[in-house]
Amino acid sequence: MQQLILNPRAERRLKLGHLWIYSNEVDTARSPLKGLEPGSQCEILDSKDKSLGYALVNPNQLICARLVSRKGPFTTKMLKRRLESALALRERYFPHPSYRMVYGDSDGLPGLVVDRFGDYLVVQISSWGMENLVQDIVDALTALVKPAGILLRNDHQGRKVEELPAICEVAHGEVPQMVPFEENGVPLLAPVYEGQKTGWFYDHRDNRARLNQWVKGQRVLDLFSYAGGWGVQALAHGASEVTCVDASGQALDWCEENAALNNRQGDLITIQGKAVDAMKELIAEGQRYDAIVLDPPAFIKRRKDQKSGESAYRHINELALRLLEKNGLLVSASCSMHLESDTLLEILRGAGRHLDKSISIIGSGGQGADHPIHPAIPETRYLKAHFVHLSGTVSF
Repeated sequence: MQQLILNPRAERRLKLGHLWIYSNEVDTARSPLKGLEPGSQCEILDSKDKSLGYALVNPNQLICARLVSRKGPFTTKMLKRRLESALALRERYFPHPSYRMVYGDSDGLPGLVVDRFGDYLVVQISSWGMENLVQDIVDALTALVKPAGILLRNDHQGRKVEELPAICEVAHGEVPQMVPFEENGVPLLAPVYEGQKTGWFYDHRDNRARLNQWVKGQRVLDLFSYAGGWGVQALAHGASEVTCVDASGQALDWCEENAALNNRQGDLITIQGKAVDAMKELIAEGQRYDAIVLDPPAFIKRRKDQKSGESAYRHINELALRLLEKNGLLVSASCSMHLESDTLLEILRGAGRHLDKSISIIGSGGQGADHPIHPAIPETRYLKAHFVHLSGTVSF
């Protein structure tokens, strides 16, 4: 097995528990990255040649290696044990088998995501290390969960970074176009072949549950709705009417399927178009809502997007506040890893002051237990949601 030797003091982050190694931390004079096979396993040594563990490498990336073991080479036996551990965590905290079963680094399996939809699994791989283990992963999951089908949904953007081929194929059994599952007691369908990511976003489960307790009899606006994770659940929990807005007509079709599954299709309104344009039109029409969900895609994907991204978050939050009824509730969310929760709070404060509206934060949330946060890897903590009450008085 080849070795990678780190520069002096480059091991400090690893000793604190982090798992990533950057290419500029490697002593390439003593251990060249060039020529290493993507996905191969290397022993990692500090500058004094002391072993730090074993990593899966991709010499062509900024993050050139990710530790997978500190005590010996990573084996198929270790893979099986980590999958068993990941499943045990989910079974401990979720009564129904609908969750993210594997969350990459947090479960000791960097580059691997597995979402479970009852009898079906959707697998996404974004590293050469996991790609080289794909059959072992499928075999281990089949033995562990005994699913009716496993879909390899490997046609996502993340694979381009690693120069992996785009593939979407069934690796075991059969998988229908729309798979049934449950979230917060609501029956739903996920478009696992054509939808975003694995077909669903489980990460906001707890935040949706929090909103669900306050929507009975309320008029709700769900912006960036996708397949209706927020909006359809609101209908199922008694909302009088829900309007879903999304740029994708297909996503809105999925919203309607999920509303029909819950016998509430007659109370669902859909608007296809950009959220900002739709919000401006609704403001011009004099529309007002008792509750608004603002769950946009990441506006800050890279550090250089920080300024423009924060401006975009402030703009859409101002528009949302203008659409709220007095004593209305805004759920303002962000999945941008580079946007701190306190920064989003400051954006909300600024939006309220600019509009001369009095707002209060009545709660905040993050990702659910099936997206566990690795305490040494802040990058695994990305989701935030603030629950904002709009008072009936102007700001003071």
